Amino acid sequence: MRLEIVDRIGTIRLERPPMNALNKQVQEELRAAAQAATEAPEVRAVVVYGGEKVFAAGADIKEMADMSYVDMAGRAGPLSAAFDAIARIPKPVVAAVTGYALGGGCELALACDWRVVAADAKLGQPEIKLGIIPGAGGTARLARLVGPARAKDIIFSGRMVDAEEALRIGLADSVVPAAEVYATAVALVHPYTTGPAQALRAAKLAVDRGLDMPLASALAWESELFAALFATDDRREGMAAFVEKRTPGFTGR
Repeated sequence: MRLEIVDRIGTIRLERPPMNALNKQVQEELRAAAQAATEAPEVRAVVVYGGEKVFAAGADIKEMADMSYVDMAGRAGPLSAAFDAIARIPKPVVAAVTGYALGGGCELALACDWRVVAADAKLGQPEIKLGIIPGAGGTARLARLVGPARAKDIIFSGRMVDAEEALRIGLADSVVPAAEVYATAVALVHPYTTGPAQALRAAKLAVDRGLDMPLASALAWESELFAALFATDDRREGMAAFVEKRTPGFTGR
């Protein structure tokens, strides 16, 4: 796992060939990469990428096969938290999905703001076929994204979802040829690299946390974030540029 930074875009690369199985080491590397992307001021947007052939085919089942309830009770929370670290990066984040995004791989993609998917990719939550259920956000995030009935179909059956269906139900946001996945993901987030970073952060917080609140609480949360942006340089620059009929020069402050 590594974080590469080019032109204000941080790419978190999964590097555990051949299938990028998500073992404990990858879990902790993922958490560290998310933290690094969060803290680096030069990173203004993030791409999560498994490579040209596969995004991530799921958890390392060999590592899990002999684990007891007690073992997994201690492991499940940190595993989910590692994926949540991706979801909480306060910057635009896109998953660039090639090949397979199954089980934990699908859950990792779900933790991103968007998913650019290869035309021949397969996504899914096949844990039911192992006698278990998704344990790192699959039930919660998938249901919120595609609705509970579709999520139950995918999770109960453990079937794979092709790119066309993923796009139709909202699991994918864009479908392109496999060779174009990474470039398309970069192009999707590139406009945000020169945007008002604090406002983008606030917008992501408002949407993501607001979904977990009653409407009245979400509206109050939105109002707090909205008012706080009046302390930023970018708010002053944005409004001055509007009045002066020019392009704003945001600094991220």
